[in-house]
Amino acid sequence: MAHSAYVFDAYGTLFDVHAAVRKHAAKLGPDAQTFSFVWRQKQLEYSWVRALMQRYEDFWVLTEQALDTTFNLFPSADRGLRADLLNAYWALDCYPEVPEVLTSLKQAGARLAILSNGTPSMLESAAKAAGITELLDEIFSVHDLRTYKTDPRVYELVTNHFRVYPEAISFQSSNRWDIAGATAYGFRTVWMNRTTQPDEYPDLAPSAVLSDLTGLPFLV
Repeated sequence: MAHSAYVFDAYGTLFDVHAAVRKHAAKLGPDAQTFSFVWRQKQLEYSWVRALMQRYEDFWVLTEQALDTTFNLFPSADRGLRADLLNAYWALDCYPEVPEVLTSLKQAGARLAILSNGTPSMLESAAKAAGITELLDEIFSVHDLRTYKTDPRVYELVTNHFRVYPEAISFQSSNRWDIAGATAYGFRTVWMNRTTQPDEYPDLAPSAVLSDLTGLPFLV
């Protein structure tokens, strides 16, 4: 294969971050979709701010804090759903093509891994719920570094472990900022632009853009 390892961001790339709210959308009401978007944006914002301050809190704590802020921003939302939403986050739906694509890459001889801001326990739970644990060679979490993407040390976790140069890694993410960070580090990057977002960071362009993971095994 052209790349010895295929490494995937977790949230938004393999696992649908909006699945937790979608399961309880009827109870949340007409603002459920926007509620979910804000929860995700605050979760990411808090990771960047914590990394810049060098005051680490793990991703689960940030997920809880982001949800509490979102409830404050949507006072009509039922706070009684807090525990249900958080519980649902431990077993997010994976995107429908994920198992087949990972299986295809694995059968072709690629090593597969997750590289994520999530805590080890969050990622292990999500992978188990999606039924993809046995397809993964490694699950890399930022937790041991006590920082977040796009710190270059996060991407270095992969090259140090597999003992390869960055260009041997194909890195997939739905987050354009994550793609920018991985490109700067030297990975071959594939942006999963699932929601047709406009491009950003033109000086750090991905090697390819796909609408989902289906075409990944056919890229060279």
